[in-house]
Amino acid sequence: MSEPDLGAYERDGFLVLEGFLPPADCDALQARAAELVAAFDPGPARTVFSTRDQGHARDRYFQESGGAVRFFFEGQATDQPVPLALNKIGHALHDLDPVFDRVSRQPRLASLAHAFGFVRPLLLQSMYLFKQPRIGAEVDWHQDATYLHTRPSTVTGFWVALDDADQDNGCLMALPGAHRGPLRQRFQREGDRMVTQTLDTTPWPSVAPVALEARRGTLVVLHGLLPHASAPNHSSRARHAYALHLIDGQADYPADNWLQRPDLPLRGFA
Repeated sequence: MSEPDLGAYERDGFLVLEGFLPPADCDALQARAAELVAAFDPGPARTVFSTRDQGHARDRYFQESGGAVRFFFEGQATDQPVPLALNKIGHALHDLDPVFDRVSRQPRLASLAHAFGFVRPLLLQSMYLFKQPRIGAEVDWHQDATYLHTRPSTVTGFWVALDDADQDNGCLMALPGAHRGPLRQRFQREGDRMVTQTLDTTPWPSVAPVALEARRGTLVVLHGLLPHASAPNHSSRARHAYALHLIDGQADYPADNWLQRPDLPLRGFA
């Protein structure tokens, strides 16, 4: 990491690092995801993941996925073959699958975390994102700290393009500099329910969204307070990606966070 890179991250709330993940690692993650999907039998129930209605939040399959490997479907594709219908796999691939563990804990990612100021980085959540051709759903504007909250806020996203991502197939969009604003909402546990609590009604700043187009192997670093989104994938091309979220072990991780891992302690890069 050079000083200009860190300066750009401080200014914008994101950083795009081209060619960070070598093609062999991209191949390995995609091949392993295909094996997991081939072995998956959804049975009659298919949990749909949607950022619009949060219906999945009522499902124990989702609520208990923090320490597991679970499969979630696109809302428009529940009648499609499984490989063409999935929205994502989450949320502990990095701990429970050896291929994802190896790629997630490589020394280059550990060095990057320390360059961003992590004192005791912990790998909290991982997701394999499919963004299926023609049906991959829109992801609304949000802040990752809404869902993965620490005091102080430390969550940081490492998002890797496993296919070329552009505006045609739903690349990431970001509001540069908006990470300096407040946390607007928290998605949290309230007894046996998941609820969204409004913390601040300040609207998103009126800055032009930036398309974070990324070639395969590009790593996008996302500040936890940065508003970001992605458009639907109406193209004929898939837009697979791998997302890893880190927190600093020095911060407090509240017990009302939706993601809890009572039987799987958090680990760092070692």
